Amino acid sequence: MRLFAAVLPPPAAADELAEAADKLKALPGAEALRWTRRESWHFTLAFLAEVEDGTVPELSERLSRAAGRTAPFPLALHGGGHFGDRALWAGARGDVDALRLLAGRADAAARGSGITMEEHRHYRPHLTLARGHGEPSLRAYADGLAEFGGAEWTVAELTLVRSNLPVSGVPGERPRYEVVGRWPLGGAG
Repeated sequence: MRLFAAVLPPPAAADELAEAADKLKALPGAEALRWTRRESWHFTLAFLAEVEDGTVPELSERLSRAAGRTAPFPLALHGGGHFGDRALWAGARGDVDALRLLAGRADAAARGSGITMEEHRHYRPHLTLARGHGEPSLRAYADGLAEFGGAEWTVAELTLVRSNLPVSGVPGERPRYEVVGRWPLGGAG
């Protein structure tokens, strides 16, 4: 199964971001972008790709320990940016260092479970709002998020999510996400 570890924003934070995204959707060219669905919004901590079913119990145990060693921390959706003209994203403020630490622990849990991970890169927290293919430029949309700042919430759990890729062949169909595990943050160290 195709899995990733994530932090999910609470409904109130998603409401604030949805309001900001609706304003962006009124900009010229917005209809050419593939906007992500609100129910799929998340901060990816570690993308695990295809994981054998037999690996999930050990992975779950390791993710549980990673969560237990991480104290709950404050986070808020804030600002935005873009990766070229491929992805428009909302950023984060608050204890971003704790988010990075949790991402590193999720990555280590996956590696410790025998999952082959991509080359380790500096973690850059982002929540993908839309995808593009070169037209229109995403700069205006990112600029539209520059002043966005959502209310702070407490990140209290680590989530394991299954990505069900589209199989129908219908243009515009998007992956469906399904939570397969949740572990409370604990702060034991």
